Amino acid sequence: MIDPVTCVGLATSAFNAIKHGISVGRDLQDMAGQLSQWGQAFSDFNYAEEKSKNPPFWKALSAPKNDNTAIEIFAHRKKMEEMRKQIKDHISFVYGPSAWEEVLQIEAQMRKIRKEEAYRKQEMQETIISWIVGILAFLCGATILFVLIYIVGKNQGRW
Repeated sequence: MIDPVTCVGLATSAFNAIKHGISVGRDLQDMAGQLSQWGQAFSDFNYAEEKSKNPPFWKALSAPKNDNTAIEIFAHRKKMEEMRKQIKDHISFVYGPSAWEEVLQIEAQMRKIRKEEAYRKQEMQETIISWIVGILAFLCGATILFVLIYIVGKNQGRW
């Protein structure tokens, strides 16, 4: 899974490319790739933020709770919102407010497709790992219980 810091890095590089393109007079249609990359990074950030709030149990056990992570995510969230606001302002100024609404509709469609493809695959992998860890824990517990019962029975002379 992509962590929030990586998502912010990808979004920042795409945003800088968009700003540079705007400053040299490129049209937004020419920068569709950068806008798409930024939208994907923004979507990945939101997904990673959600997953970091409620990680799978096997990740929660291995990673200690860290308040710095929450502060970093908050700071990155504010940075992503500022980038989004600047892009919105530019699109609304150049193409009008209705253009931003179109961008939001396209972004929602992209997020839905991304959720169906990439996020679903990620969630399937996490589910498989969770099941494997759960089954292994159950088998270890059952083995320990069986050995304890066997030792107690052996000491009482029942076996």
